[in-house]
Amino acid sequence: MPDGKDERTPPRGAKTPERQHPSGWRVQPAPDGRGAPPPQPPRSPFGGIGRRWVILVLVLLGINFWISSLIPSGHERIKVPYTPTFVQQIERDNVSDISSKGATVQGTFKHEFKYPPTGKDSKVSKYFDTEIPAFANTDQLSNLLQQHKVTVNAKSPEQGRGFLANLLLGFGPTLLLIGIFVWFARRAAGAAGGGGMLGGFGRSRARRIEASQQTVTFDDVAGIDEAKAELTEIVDFLKNPDKYRRLGGRIPRGVLLSGPPGTGKTLLARAVAGEAGVPFFSMSASEFVEMIVGVGASRVRDLFNQAKEAAPDIIFIDELDAIGRSRGGGAGSFGGNDEREQTLNQILTEMDGFDPAVGVIVLAATNRPEVLDPALLRPGRFDRRVSVQPPDTNGRRMILEVHTRSVPLDSNVDLAGIASTTVGMVGADLANLVNEAALTAAREGHEKVRQADFTNALERIVLGSERKIMMSELDRERTAYHESGHALVGMLTPGADPVRKVSIIPRGPALGVTLSAPEADRFSYDRGYLLGRIKVALAGRVAEKLIYGEITTGAESDIEQLTQIARQMVGRWGMSDAIGPIAVIPREGQGPLLPGTSEVSAETQRVIDEEVRRLVEQSENEVRSLLSENRSRLDALVAALLEKETLDQDEAYMVAGVTQPPRMQPDERLEKVTRDRPPAGS
Repeated sequence: MPDGKDERTPPRGAKTPERQHPSGWRVQPAPDGRGAPPPQPPRSPFGGIGRRWVILVLVLLGINFWISSLIPSGHERIKVPYTPTFVQQIERDNVSDISSKGATVQGTFKHEFKYPPTGKDSKVSKYFDTEIPAFANTDQLSNLLQQHKVTVNAKSPEQGRGFLANLLLGFGPTLLLIGIFVWFARRAAGAAGGGGMLGGFGRSRARRIEASQQTVTFDDVAGIDEAKAELTEIVDFLKNPDKYRRLGGRIPRGVLLSGPPGTGKTLLARAVAGEAGVPFFSMSASEFVEMIVGVGASRVRDLFNQAKEAAPDIIFIDELDAIGRSRGGGAGSFGGNDEREQTLNQILTEMDGFDPAVGVIVLAATNRPEVLDPALLRPGRFDRRVSVQPPDTNGRRMILEVHTRSVPLDSNVDLAGIASTTVGMVGADLANLVNEAALTAAREGHEKVRQADFTNALERIVLGSERKIMMSELDRERTAYHESGHALVGMLTPGADPVRKVSIIPRGPALGVTLSAPEADRFSYDRGYLLGRIKVALAGRVAEKLIYGEITTGAESDIEQLTQIARQMVGRWGMSDAIGPIAVIPREGQGPLLPGTSEVSAETQRVIDEEVRRLVEQSENEVRSLLSENRSRLDALVAALLEKETLDQDEAYMVAGVTQPPRMQPDERLEKVTRDRPPAGS
């Protein structure tokens, strides 16, 4: 290594050693690679040109030289005109013999001839060629040749080169093109796993990671302890298979990891392989399917054959729903002699043929387990399902601790406080938050990442980047009333989320923003909380109409949000007496032909619309009365926003004269999370 240190792969299961940064702080690489030294690319002795390419060029040059040496060089010929030079030389008995092919005539003079007679382009030779024009009298030429006893040869001009030279010149370009095609085809087949020119299409393209290359363990996975606990048995079986076999136990052949995007399903699968110390075959389900029918099934067979040869190991198939959708007539189905269906059938067959003693375990991940084929989920294939859900407050804090191992943090950074304000974020979101905070600190020239850097990064992610646009005073005032309406109703509505920030600085597509977030996670929502969200969403529009007597298009996103909440209250959550506890609206992204739902009648649809309208109109009337009664507080918030443009939580509540809801300290948050968390196995 350049610094003379021996950097070797740490033992499996051991933590990655920390390294010293030039600024003095110590870091440890995060799971996504931040903080790790950059890999050193291999240096080529040919200055970046591959060694094989250099050898290939040299071989082609040698073949070219060899072919050129086989072709006779011939004599240097002068090109003379048909008339008068060629005909005159015949008449003067200076032409010894000729040979012709078509209109081209080559021949030999008896004495050397100079042409052109003068000039620096003149050449002297006994050998010549000429072209017979189409209008020439060939009979007269034939008589002239016979009179002067000129020998007319029977062989063509090319015959003097020899058979091998003619063959190479005639077929050489074609053979060269075929050779290049074969070479590229074999390179492509080799990259796909070999198998000849077309055999590579049927070879698996799974990426194999050896046990010595595994750097991710359960120490790098945080916030999903329940999922880790369920997979611990898988790791123990791969390490100690005899412990289970002697009692007749059989480890699950397949484990399905399901959950929203970004919750860490792929990271969890890699951690299982890293903990067990076994090879890891990783492949996306979409990589099985090709334009050629039957290729997907062939790749499945090849993948499972490779895994059986390297057992014990793990096969990881990401985005399983790409090929595992239901083959029935339900939502998201496909039918017929489809390439995806053949690939799915082959996966089912391969998993059925597993020998329990082989030690190959299939891990698969999907964001939509509800669309998978029932045959794929039955016992004997994917026996176990592990739900990887978004983390709670404590889980987010643990995830932040993992991702900040490679980031120097200032002493004022409160990871527990950041975790409490990032409700709904998953592991990928939190990793992005840490990265944005580090970038923000670098732009500001900070030596360490501060709490303000995390705050700015969170605002950039949630609210969008600030836009530098010129707004008129009327637009600024209207925006201030709109955002103040949201904020004031949020402060005065019991059970509503606390207001964290109010701003009239344009961000993203919005001219202003009001950020509200709960103090802790909520896992169920009562009717009062949902009505409070509808009221807060209506407050901006109501405030504009109360002050200016008219409304604008600025409430578009608010109307979409409240309409969605109201329709789900009526049609999915049974919060309307007119509909009752009946599901009449399918889940988002699913069709109506699902268990428990069906296409509704026109009368039921009319009742749904009436109930949604009633809920929204009733909430609007209450918001109008609330803002009219607290007009002075609304004006005070507007004046403060016009002066400062942004108000944080303390300033907003103080200006409005509203008592803030009590805040929980970090220890209280953790205590509440522990108290509210259901016991294991419940």
